[in-house]
Amino acid sequence: MPTWTRTLREAGITEPDLRTAYGRQRTFVRRFKTAEYLTVRLLLPARLHPPVIAAVAFMHETDERIDTGTREARGAALKSWASATRSALDGSTATDALLRALVDAADRHPQLRRCVEDFLRGARHEVDYTGFDTEDELQSYVDGYSLPAFMLLVCLLERGDTGEGEVFVKRCRDLIEAMQRIDFLDDLAEDAGEGQVGIPGKDLERHGLSVEVLRSPTDAVRERLGRLVAEQAELARPRLSASGELADMVPPGTRPFITALLQVQELRLDAVSRKGGGLADGGARPSVPALLGVLARQYTATRWTRPRASR
Repeated sequence: MPTWTRTLREAGITEPDLRTAYGRQRTFVRRFKTAEYLTVRLLLPARLHPPVIAAVAFMHETDERIDTGTREARGAALKSWASATRSALDGSTATDALLRALVDAADRHPQLRRCVEDFLRGARHEVDYTGFDTEDELQSYVDGYSLPAFMLLVCLLERGDTGEGEVFVKRCRDLIEAMQRIDFLDDLAEDAGEGQVGIPGKDLERHGLSVEVLRSPTDAVRERLGRLVAEQAELARPRLSASGELADMVPPGTRPFITALLQVQELRLDAVSRKGGGLADGGARPSVPALLGVLARQYTATRWTRPRASR
C-alpha cells in the first residue's frame, strides 16, 4: 500500500489546504468503512484513491443527513445539502472540507460532476423510503437511488472510450440490484426492529409474514422466512452472475478491484442463503478467511497489472 503522501503526489494534489481536506475524508472513510477503505487502498491505482475516497465520503455524508427525522425534516436536510453541494461545484468557495475535496475531484474527473447531480436528484427516493409494497417500487428505488450512488464510485475507474457505455451501465445496474437485495436480507432483523424492511410487502404476505411477526420470530416464522430468503436469493443470483462481465469492461489496473467486489458479493449471497430463516435473528457474515483470501488474491493480481511506482 502506498503511503498517503505518495498517493496524493501521484494524484497531482499538492496544494496544502486540499491535501488537508482529502486527509480528513481519508480519516472519515477509514473509520466508518474500514473494509472498503482497505480495498480501495490495496486494489486501485494510487492516483484514484483520493477521488474515490472523496466520493465515498460524500455518499455517506448525504445518507447520514437524510436518514433520520420526519420525512419533512429529511427533505429539508436534502434540499440544504444539495444546494451547498451545487453551489460549491458551480464555483462558490466551500468552507466544508468534504465539499472542497469533492469539487477538486470533480475538476480532475469531470464525469463525477454529472454523477453527483444524478445522485442528489435520486436521493429523494431515500427521503421518501418507508419500505416497499411491490417489486416495482423496489426496482424504482434501485434505479433512482442505488444505481446513482454506485455510479459515484464506478465513474472514477477511468474506463476510457470502450464503446460499451450502455452495456457497462446495465451490468452496473445488475450488480447494484444484487447488492441491494443482499443488503436488505442481511439487515432484515435490524430493519424489522425499526418498522420497515427492504423486501416488498406483497412478497412478505405471500409467505404469511409481516414486519410485526419478524420482530418476534417463532420457529414457524423462521421456516416461512427461509423460503422467502431462498426466493429473494434466487432473484439476486442471476443479476450477480450477469454483472461478472464488468471485470472485462474495465482497464487491467482497476480489474482486481472490480473482481474483488464481485467475489465478496458472491460470498455475502452464499452467507445469507445459508442462514435462511435465521436472518430474523441477525445478519450473516462470510468467513473472515474467505474474505481475506479474495483480498490477497486480487492484491497479488495488482502486481501484474500495475507499473511499480517510485517512492
